[in-house]
Amino acid sequence: MSARLAARRRPLALACLGALAVGVSACGRTGHPSSAENNGVYVDGGPITYQLQVSRELNQYSTEDAQYVAGLPAGTSATLSPDQIWYGVFLWGKNQTRRPQTTTGNFDIVDTQGDHYSPVALNPAANPYAWTPQRLAPGGVEPGPDTAASFGPTQGGLLLFRLPTTVYDNRPLQLEIRGPAGQLWARISLDL
Repeated sequence: MSARLAARRRPLALACLGALAVGVSACGRTGHPSSAENNGVYVDGGPITYQLQVSRELNQYSTEDAQYVAGLPAGTSATLSPDQIWYGVFLWGKNQTRRPQTTTGNFDIVDTQGDHYSPVALNPAANPYAWTPQRLAPGGVEPGPDTAASFGPTQGGLLLFRLPTTVYDNRPLQLEIRGPAGQLWARISLDL
């Protein structure tokens, strides 16, 4: 091969090598998309990174799930009508900024018909799994270390929803994470 031909192929070879290096360096990294299609994907919701640990229908009569339905507001019946279900969304959050930040308490579930459902306000003194907005130091997580929620089977703070059974007809459901002024920060697709 002539020296002239080799000199022309060198930039092409370097460009291919550079593209390969970029592709390999991205392997194993977790993205931070503004929406997630399944459990385990991280989403940025304002200054906090959130992760859906688990979402599922709850059975208030099972040993595990009965503790998740504890701490309902006064006057709220734990008994469901035949056309209702309890639905639990278990979240984890982390402050990955360099300044203290507060997790949000502004969530809702939206179905394909555009119906919005708000979580039931739980008393965290009676339900150690309840998600409550907290001020996190840089690197801080919610639920905090050494808490029932962090050691529990879901390893997440609980958002409890009372949903009509019609949501089964209007899937997929999406959890919307909102800022303090109601602005949409992120969406996560829920399993139901």
